[in-house]
Amino acid sequence: MTRLFRKLEGNVLFPAGSVVCIGAFDGVHLGHRALLRHTAQRAAALGVPAVAVSFEPLPREFFGRGNPPPRLSLARSKVDALIAEGMQGIGLLAFDAAMAATSAEDFVRQLLVQRLCAREVWIGPEFSFGNRRGGNLALLQAMGQQLGFVAGQIDTVQVNGERVSSTRIRQHLLAGEFAAAADLLGRPYAIAGRVVRGRQLGRTLGFPTANLRFPRTPALSGIYATWVHGVYQTPWPSVSSFGTRPTVDGVEPLLEAHLFDFAGDLYGRHIEVEFVAKLRDEEKFNDLPALTAQMQRDAAQARHILSEHRLRATA
Repeated sequence: MTRLFRKLEGNVLFPAGSVVCIGAFDGVHLGHRALLRHTAQRAAALGVPAVAVSFEPLPREFFGRGNPPPRLSLARSKVDALIAEGMQGIGLLAFDAAMAATSAEDFVRQLLVQRLCAREVWIGPEFSFGNRRGGNLALLQAMGQQLGFVAGQIDTVQVNGERVSSTRIRQHLLAGEFAAAADLLGRPYAIAGRVVRGRQLGRTLGFPTANLRFPRTPALSGIYATWVHGVYQTPWPSVSSFGTRPTVDGVEPLLEAHLFDFAGDLYGRHIEVEFVAKLRDEEKFNDLPALTAQMQRDAAQARHILSEHRLRATA
């Protein structure tokens, strides 16, 4: 059973010790996985739990509240991925004004030493933490000598000569370069969530959709050819809109997936939408008939792309 915690202060969580890694882990890409797997291996060697420490919201979201940077994934998907990589403890520390004001030294003493009893602490290249980003590898190693833990940093992970980073993945997604993004993620880019009820406008237009809310700034927007996982044994072909729906004066980011030739009820189901190709940008239409006509063209184009995609996958 994985132990989840949200606070810097509190009772000792792992009195026998732990091996800890710290990071944003947005998207849990190949670089993150290298750090997590190294942490899990070191923890197994020492016979103690592996612990991943992250933040929700992410620090860059807190400091960019007026114009928050885009997110690759939401908290639940991050937790699921961390568990899959063998983390027995997960800290999603609430990043607020108090956390932002916490010095790196206090972060180390209160969390890493007092709560987690860290025996080793690992970070990725160029990672920093604490007030004014005062914490880095040098500080961890110096405090570790005083407080009884070892600190280290894993090497940069590269794919095709390109450094793996969440920033680079976002750039690929915005450009519609899903194969390049998948290379850095180690899997196709997808968004998971529980299907919620929307305004059911798509149903009245002949395009019923499965809706996933994304209460953060998304890393992409537009109309896409997609596969939906979690409906059937194999991925279900679909066309998806991801954005604010300007034609109907929408505001909240919403992922709407129209599953081709599907008549079932998906409300409450946990599904995952995999992005294959971008068809066009989101746009505002003069009226609903114009929107419907474009949706029909989008659906036809998505069917063709997914048919070709499936053929390539089975070749």
